[in-house]
Amino acid sequence: MSRTETTQSTEKPTKKKVGLLQRLLRSLYQPGKMDMTFFGLVMLLLVVGLICLFSSSYAYALQNYGSSYHFIGKQIKFAVAGVVIMLIVSRVNYHFYRKFAWFIYIVSVIMLAVVLMLPPLQEGFDYKRWLVIGSFNFQPSEVAKFAIVLLFSHLICDNMKHMKRFRFGIMAFGLLLALVCALVVVETHLSATLLIFAIGASLMVVGGIKLRYVFGGLGAGVALGAGAILTGVVDYGSSRIQSWLDPWSDPTGAGWQTIQSLLAIGSGGVFGAGLGGSKQKYLWVPEPHNDFIFAIVCEELGFVGALAIIVLFGLLIWRGFTLATRAKDKFGALMTFGLTIQVGIQAALNIMVVTNTIPNTGISLPFFSYGGTALIMLMAQMGIILAISRDNNMSK
Repeated sequence: MSRTETTQSTEKPTKKKVGLLQRLLRSLYQPGKMDMTFFGLVMLLLVVGLICLFSSSYAYALQNYGSSYHFIGKQIKFAVAGVVIMLIVSRVNYHFYRKFAWFIYIVSVIMLAVVLMLPPLQEGFDYKRWLVIGSFNFQPSEVAKFAIVLLFSHLICDNMKHMKRFRFGIMAFGLLLALVCALVVVETHLSATLLIFAIGASLMVVGGIKLRYVFGGLGAGVALGAGAILTGVVDYGSSRIQSWLDPWSDPTGAGWQTIQSLLAIGSGGVFGAGLGGSKQKYLWVPEPHNDFIFAIVCEELGFVGALAIIVLFGLLIWRGFTLATRAKDKFGALMTFGLTIQVGIQAALNIMVVTNTIPNTGISLPFFSYGGTALIMLMAQMGIILAISRDNNMSK
């Protein structure tokens, strides 16, 4: 064999490998122009959230950590990483995630189970929500939210014609949802349980289950929840309901956070005390950078500022639903709807807790509350919606 022939024979496999790699990358790459309205709303909520976080947290951070920038410094880093991840994810073909729907669900269930076997992250607390790996800790419930959206979207898309059947549309999906909710509620994380249940139920409704099953499921859920509280299975529920109905019955204990939150909201008035002008953040509202950050927002920005933030969330949800209706396939529509409804329900639950409309369940406000892994997970999910919007904007 000549030298030329040898060279040519060794080049052919290399070209094939390069061609295969190119095809693989092309199949993962999502072309098209992302929806700038949705992107702009996400970035606006993120920036406003960071400003409000710094204003609400610096006094608490200085008192407990010796630096006013303790929380905002970390959160800005998480926010930058989250934006980068969102933009990268927006370029990934969203169909790629379907291959891992069952895997992510199973992993989330395993992590939720492992958390229950570990001691609480902080001594003296009765809840177990964090999985600690070295210096890194996160809440598996954040992964479970996404797992439910992904798996339910995948299964509904493949079995749309069977959704009206009780055995499949209710029993099968109900068992998958109940397993996750049961593990989360044992962690004493009632808010995440309600949120995950609401996400799964919403997707089941959109998927086509019969409405009589919806009302029946709601009735059964209320009955089970009431039974769990009355029998002591969920022993933390009765005290929270008591402090919700009458926070002044224990003003220095269980009712303290609610009372201080209502005082902050009431003192804000129509236009607020001005950014940075809150008095309740000076160690009156416990951990004002987390679940009750909206109370400080109301005190500083008043009714007008709080309403503007609610409108921003409303616009984000509206745009997400609009993108869901424009999706080219059922999977894209279901994913967009599920991820959008997650943000909407979580924001609504947080605001209702802060205003004492519902019992204190310990739920964060998206884009505003401090939490690195939660923020990065949220931004990645917004990236998936943007990837679907890119597909929508591709020429047909």
